[in-house]
Parts: sequence; structure tokens; C-alpha cells
Amino acid sequence: MLNYKFEKTILIGVRDRHKKLSEVQNSLEELKRLAETAGAFVTGTTIQHINYYNPAFFIGPGKARELARKVKQDALQTVIFDDDLTPAQQRNLEELIAAKIVDRTKLILDIFAQRARTAEGKLQVELAQMSYLLPRLTGKGVALAQQIGGVGAIGAMRGPGERKLEYDRRRIRDHIAELRQEITKLKEYRSLQRQKRQDIPLPIISLVGYTNAGKSTLLNAMTGADVFVEDKLFATLDPTTRRLTLPNRQKVLFTDTVGFIRKLPHQLVAAFRATLEEVAEANLLVHVIDASHPEYEQQIATVNGVLADLGLQSKPRINVYNKIDLLKHQSSGQRLMRNQPAGVFISAAKKTNLEILYQQIMAFLAKDLIEKRFVIPYEKYKLVGPLFAGGNILEKEYQPGGVAIKALVDKKTYNVLKKYLPARNI
Repeated sequence: MLNYKFEKTILIGVRDRHKKLSEVQNSLEELKRLAETAGAFVTGTTIQHINYYNPAFFIGPGKARELARKVKQDALQTVIFDDDLTPAQQRNLEELIAAKIVDRTKLILDIFAQRARTAEGKLQVELAQMSYLLPRLTGKGVALAQQIGGVGAIGAMRGPGERKLEYDRRRIRDHIAELRQEITKLKEYRSLQRQKRQDIPLPIISLVGYTNAGKSTLLNAMTGADVFVEDKLFATLDPTTRRLTLPNRQKVLFTDTVGFIRKLPHQLVAAFRATLEEVAEANLLVHVIDASHPEYEQQIATVNGVLADLGLQSKPRINVYNKIDLLKHQSSGQRLMRNQPAGVFISAAKKTNLEILYQQIMAFLAKDLIEKRFVIPYEKYKLVGPLFAGGNILEKEYQPGGVAIKALVDKKTYNVLKKYLPARNI
């Protein structure tokens, strides 16, 4: 993990003939927020107009030399590209320019390394870092020490023994294998946790969305949780699950997940797949959208793309347009509502219109409720819990053979309790 704190940094965007200028400018603005989140001091941005991508320097030799002069003249310490560089391009730029050369993927990986808190999050980030680093190892003895952060045990590998390239690569491959084994163990543990939850089958609702859309703020507003909230990208990395009782007294589980971003590094998608399985288990997705962002439609497309990559494009969802309190003009809000009629418009920070969101969630969950009657033996009375949690009890009668309960139940609860259906009810 590189240290960006207070480093004078320049951002480089590239526009080819297929990109609109506004697209490049907006992407660079997001890159600036990423760099500032990492701690860098951004002194300026530059857009290079090119006809083709140079295989040696990405931006072309002449423009690379011009950039090297600017770095020297302004005493810049870091150059961040808004695109991914090949290992060869990065090495060539580092030899020409007297500054750290970072691409978008490396920057995002370093932010994740800074912000991971749980053991699982740290392992996943380290796996992504190692996968990124492996093809970038060079024969220069310092390469490994410069690029590896102190996320985990690999940080102890720095030293004279790293001067042999093959040795470095073998150690990285071995460490990747170890990390995958550790993540597999955690995945199995998560699976056991999910199995326990299924014993008392509460509906699961996952909050998804672009980074900084307000998912954690919404979770706090709805459940009274104290999830860390900050106006920075990727403030939340580790999933958080909280129980919520809806106005109709039905209990559900809400899960906050890592935010998505355009050009999300494939190493991170792969590394965080175990965590994102929580999204796959959800009954319903609540897609939180920053309605105040000028590119909210592109952000929606990015989230939809990531969900499609995870095979979750058909998962039921409610679109929630957040931060309506930040819309500068009333006409902007009215136009948004006209263009996006199938959504809920809220302010999580102000707790505005949350009751409308509750109603939509309850309406969705009610579609899967069926009315059934169960007779549960007294020795199995603990199984009544799922009825209170996963359904609405309509009638309850204590009989000699057990507790007779008529309830509206969801499919999960029904599958747990169907063995206690009276014969005439099957």
C-alpha cells in the first residue's frame, strides 16, 4: 500500500476519439475524490487527447516526456492515471518520470487497504493487491518492497531475499494460495452463519449502490445502527447486518454492503465475491441512488453492470433516490420524479419519506406471504419464534397436543414449519 498523505499529485485523463470530453472530465472529478480519500494533495488535472494508446507509455512518448518535465518543474511526487496501465507501461513511465506512477486500480486497492477493518476485509483486500502485483514484479530488487503494503503477513517479506525475481513470484503465488484458503474458511463460516439465520428465517434486505450514495446513512436511519458514515468514497467496506422491525411488526434483516464504482477493479470483484454472496442471499435489494449527483444515471448503470456480473440482475429491487434535500432547485426534484416514476424519493440524513420506503418493503414482502395453520408440539415451542419473526400471527390457541397458530408466513418460514401442518391443511 502506497502512502499518499499530503503528496503533491497530478491526475491524468485520456480522451480518445470514442470518448466525450464531459465523460473524461466527470471521471477525473471522481478520480480526484478518490485521490483525496487516499490522502493525496491534488494540484491539478491534465487531459491528454490521443488517437491511439501507445503500447510503451500509454500516452505517447512526447507527451510522457512533457509530463516528466512538468513533474520536475512543479516538484510533484505522484502521478495518477484514470485508466489502467499495463505492467510494461508502468515500468517505462517510472523510468522516465521522477515520481510514483499509479493507475486507477492501484489507487482503489490502496484505499481499500487503508479502510479495511475486519479480518475478512483485510484478507480480501490483500488478495486483490497480490493479484495486481504479481504481473508487475520486475528484476529490480526494490520493486516488491515499494509496492507491498503492510496489510498482512506479506509485509514481512521485504528484505535482501527479494532480489531474485522468480523467488519473489513464487512467494507471491504461495501467499495468494494461502489467502484464498483463509478466505475459503471464512466463506464456510459465513455459510454456517447464514444457515443459523435460516433456522429463524427473517427476510433479508441488502442495501446496494454506488459508493457514497448514502447506504450506511440509510441503515443508521432505519435501524438506529451506528455504522461509520463519512462523506468520502468507500467509507464502508465491511458488511454490516442489523435487525429492523417494520411498522407492521414484521422483523427483517438489513445488510449494508461495499459500494460500487465505475471501472471497479476486477481483482476486487473476485476478492470480495465471498462478501457479496450476502447480496445473493437477499430476498430484496434496496438500490440506494444519490439523486443529487449529476451523473446518477451513469451510476445506476454501473451498479446494474456489477450486479449483472454477479448474476444478480434479476434479483427483485426497489430503487431509492436519496439526498433529495441536496437538490438545488425544486424543479430538479420534480424532473427527477417524472423521469424515474418507479422509485422512492428520500433523504436518509433528514429521515424524509422513510415511511414510504417501509410501505414498499412491506408490500413486496406481503406478496410472498401465505395464510397457514400449524400445530406445534410444546416440546418444539421454540419454533414459534419464526412465526413471530417471519410472519404475522392471526390466531393462537393452546391445545392438549400443542399450540395451534394461524399465521401469514413467508416461504422460508413455511419450509421450516410445514411438517407441523394439520393433515387437512396440507
